[in-house]
Amino acid sequence: MDVNEKYNVIVVGGGHAGCEAALAAARMGASTLLITINIFTVGQMSCNPAIGGLAKGHLVKELDVMGGEMGVIADDTALQFKVLNRSKGPAVWSLRTQNDRIAYSNAMRQALEQTPNLYLRQHAVSALLFDGDKIAGVVTEVGSKIYADAVILASGTFLNGLVHVGMKNYPGGRAGEIASTGLSEQLFERGFQVGRLKTGTPPRIDGRTIDFDVMEVQHGDDRPIPFSHKHDRIDVEQMPCYITRTTPETHELLRSGFDRSPLYAGVIRGLGPRYCPSVEDKIVRFADKESHQLFLEPEGRNTNEYYLNGFSTSLPEDVQIKAVRSVPGLERARLTRLGYAIEYDYFPPSQLNPTLETKYVQGLYFAGQINGTSGYEEAAAQGFMAAVNAVLKIRGEAPFVLDRSEAYIGVLIDDLVTKDLQEPYRMFTSRAEYRLLLRQDNADLRLMKYGHKFGLIGSDVYSDLLKRQEAIREALKFLRSKKPSLQEINPVLQKVATSPLENIESIERLLKRPEVHLTDFSGLYDSELFQNSDDRFWNKVREQVEIEIKYEGFLNRQKQQIMRMKEFEDLKIPHDFDYESIKSISNEAREKLVRFRPGTLGQASRILGVSPSDVAVLMIYLNSGKRR
Repeated sequence: MDVNEKYNVIVVGGGHAGCEAALAAARMGASTLLITINIFTVGQMSCNPAIGGLAKGHLVKELDVMGGEMGVIADDTALQFKVLNRSKGPAVWSLRTQNDRIAYSNAMRQALEQTPNLYLRQHAVSALLFDGDKIAGVVTEVGSKIYADAVILASGTFLNGLVHVGMKNYPGGRAGEIASTGLSEQLFERGFQVGRLKTGTPPRIDGRTIDFDVMEVQHGDDRPIPFSHKHDRIDVEQMPCYITRTTPETHELLRSGFDRSPLYAGVIRGLGPRYCPSVEDKIVRFADKESHQLFLEPEGRNTNEYYLNGFSTSLPEDVQIKAVRSVPGLERARLTRLGYAIEYDYFPPSQLNPTLETKYVQGLYFAGQINGTSGYEEAAAQGFMAAVNAVLKIRGEAPFVLDRSEAYIGVLIDDLVTKDLQEPYRMFTSRAEYRLLLRQDNADLRLMKYGHKFGLIGSDVYSDLLKRQEAIREALKFLRSKKPSLQEINPVLQKVATSPLENIESIERLLKRPEVHLTDFSGLYDSELFQNSDDRFWNKVREQVEIEIKYEGFLNRQKQQIMRMKEFEDLKIPHDFDYESIKSISNEAREKLVRFRPGTLGQASRILGVSPSDVAVLMIYLNSGKRR
């Protein structure tokens, strides 16, 4: 090894955040080193074998159209495709795939190894190197020093990780892998605040011992929709999932182990995710419920193992086995892996800039669970954004920060850097106030320009997008102007069971009716816009045109809200702004503003504890400063 080894970017950690960070940095032309404790588990699905889901699917779509890898591999290794919330509006439609766990990890490693400028190394990082208040590189467990302009820490649950099963615990980043020690202590000494969180995973079951006949089968969608813009269609044999439920007997068996539960015996100190609780937590918090839904999800095409979604637990082995066997269909179940909880260190993200660079050390970026988030998708999005910003800073270019009105990724990062995080952060559609504009179907229209700008999206793909945008504009113009006669249109309306017209109206106005769709006019017009075909280009145009017309009022209202908020977002706050000198804001607001150091008045307004009157006072001071 060269003792003077130097890279532009070093990524520490080979999970979903680390993989996306390494790929983005290298694809932007930066010499990149990905260091991971175990090179065989890069891109590992540590918990459920699935990608996407409610709001998380939006993150994957957004990442994909900017040049990320998760959506591509999710499509290539999928066992099942399903769009959730189909019965509701398009704002909350979310794609989810069941995936082959081993195939996903192998495909990610292949993507890493085939990327120019990117190198992999199996090491544990024991320390960071600093040059004053700047990062300089890392030190490995064997004492090697490797230098870099930027370091991205994407350590997942490995920082001082502690695995719990019953009253037994042992150090580990996850079951079967060693924990990472030393980094938390070193950063704490440099002034970083360190916290403790916990997460968990359920037992896995040998599929040969499951009675699927007594369970409800769940098939995938008949016409799968891919995550990635690179895939025109999906042609794969899908595997079913199954639904069963816990019983009162299950709950009694679980309660019998509470005296040996690390969660209730006070052994676990870290806070867990509220929206993905352990099964023992569920039966305490929802004591009135006699049963809870469980999903049996296949781990892969070439394995008998099934993931018991909804049964995350850290109870002792004997209790886990008895409780699982009390569930209908699992009476003869054999566990291949026990459920467990894991505690780990994280760094409250109030210590980050919106670029994910730390406030205390230049060139040091945090991404993923180290920031207190949960989920593969949240981690991947952070890894990508951290890498893009690291490379831009090395080049001396302006940072890349997505607005809340632009992307779910913008919502995610803005929430992290402006809110006190008390539990693992998980993305939901309800967190996005402009969610009708931030749909998964228009992710490319919103964000592909950035991927092209950074060299992560090819010109041919971007050119196709521009043509589609023009086709959408022309189609909307055409539909506003086209007014068929009553003799032409009324038979069409009667066919779709909606009331006929007495006066001539434009097709645009007719499309506002829920029952009416563009393809209903195929007999009147020969344009490809109206034809029900498999042409991907026109299907996407048709989808956007219909949504634009049917939801026009709601969309315009959200656009107006964004314009009103624009004044707040455009009003910058200097990093060294003296909040202590403003006596007319509350003490709580002053303390929070000093701690978070928001970059704009909009960010300041979203900090819990900063009231509208505090924001009004700040606006006066900032505007008077601008006039001076």
